[in-house]
Amino acid sequence: MSTPLPIIAVLAGGTSAERDVSVGSGKASALALARSFPTRLFELTADALPAGLDPRRHVVFSTLHGTFGEDGGMQRLLDAAGVTYAGCDAASSALTMDKTRTKAAAATRGVRVADAVHFEADQKPAADAVVAQLGENVVVKPNNEGSSVGLSVIASRAALAEKLGSITRGSWLIERRIVGRELSVGVLGGRAMGVVEIRPKSGVYDYTSKYTKGLTEYFAPAPLDAATTARVQAAAEAAFAACGCRDYARVDFILPEQGDAFLLEINTLPGMKETSLLPMSARCAGMDFTGLVRELVRPALLRFPWAAPAQPS
Repeated sequence: MSTPLPIIAVLAGGTSAERDVSVGSGKASALALARSFPTRLFELTADALPAGLDPRRHVVFSTLHGTFGEDGGMQRLLDAAGVTYAGCDAASSALTMDKTRTKAAAATRGVRVADAVHFEADQKPAADAVVAQLGENVVVKPNNEGSSVGLSVIASRAALAEKLGSITRGSWLIERRIVGRELSVGVLGGRAMGVVEIRPKSGVYDYTSKYTKGLTEYFAPAPLDAATTARVQAAAEAAFAACGCRDYARVDFILPEQGDAFLLEINTLPGMKETSLLPMSARCAGMDFTGLVRELVRPALLRFPWAAPAQPS
């Protein structure tokens, strides 16, 4: 008798600032995966493996966004327990969650990155020193959060000083602000899919613009000429490879009026509702949501080492 398919264990929720986003991603993904595979949704409330997860029966598809879920913490637990999972491994997850390390790695492959100052909260730079290096128009954001959590756009020395004064903990990044068009590219198996353009009505793609209906317009595919599209896709593939990514990710850029796009970040476990950016990118390549999640989990199924015992006839 044929061996049963492993059960796809969808992990959602978690303890990060992005918990609510993760729950939405997990429910949507579980529904879509259930059309192709036996599927079970695990909603996590602690930084630990869920009870009932069996390395001999389950392949994990994680939608845990942010701290612990996306930074290598959960991946290390899965590795230690011998659980097969889709997506980037622990090392590349940790690297890409650190925006400074991500930019440094991508720059070695020729990907354009903005000038920046990285600092810890207990070693804050003086506003004057930052302005001297980057100018007054900067973006301040956590070095290791996603979903635009904590992002601030600064336009004056006084505003920068005030922002620095409010920072009491964590690792932070101040980048020279690049004005341009925000773009996002899904990468599947090392190959870029469609380029999506993001146009927030406020001019800043922050947490509110990202998750409040009607505040942002999306264009998929982005209205770019073929040569520009190809360069952005090539940069996405280069950044993916430079950071040792596996299976899939979403790579975000900003495209100024002149020159190539600047890398913003790599999201190894991006939003996974039907209306999220990675599914938009996939639709540009002719792949619907159900087909996308099936492709996202396929490499993990090929890595799955356990053969479940045959059932009695």
